[in-house]
Amino acid sequence: MTDASASDAASSASAPLTVGTIAAMVKEPSGRPSTRAVRFWTWDAIVGWVFFTALQLVWMLIANAWTDPLHLAGLALTAVVAVVHVSIMPRWRYRVHRWEITDDAIFVRSGWLTQETRVAPIARLQTVDARRGFLSRMMGLTSVTITTASSAGALTIHALDDAVARDVVAVLAEVAQHSEGDAT
Repeated sequence: MTDASASDAASSASAPLTVGTIAAMVKEPSGRPSTRAVRFWTWDAIVGWVFFTALQLVWMLIANAWTDPLHLAGLALTAVVAVVHVSIMPRWRYRVHRWEITDDAIFVRSGWLTQETRVAPIARLQTVDARRGFLSRMMGLTSVTITTASSAGALTIHALDDAVARDVVAVLAEVAQHSEGDAT
């Protein structure tokens, strides 16, 4: 938990959780992804676009469509969209992604084109999982997924530094053990 979230948690422990408190938290949770998240999301996007472009090139090879203007236009469009996506998405996503954990709730905001803000009461917490794919391991990043008793699905805090993710998992595991709720 960050210093800001610790002080918020302390103040929320003495005061009831109100609509105003939730609105203030939802607007700007204090936790951010790692600064390496931008590089991670950039490389993740590059890998995806290289794979997609390779499929297009194989299709053009099989169809012997190297001179077909429609296929060439499709390849050019792929290149333009890929460059725009790789240039904009990682930085935009870093600006949007936020998270915070208080004594009462978990707040997560994520996305880039479609943005989502989720608030889950701590009493609804069921499981906490940490996920590290190949690329994220190389960059020292972990994503934490929090499953709650909600039909909306799990909350995910993306691209945290490994040490921060370990702390988040430990805090949530401790909170889950001492929660009086039944998580249903």
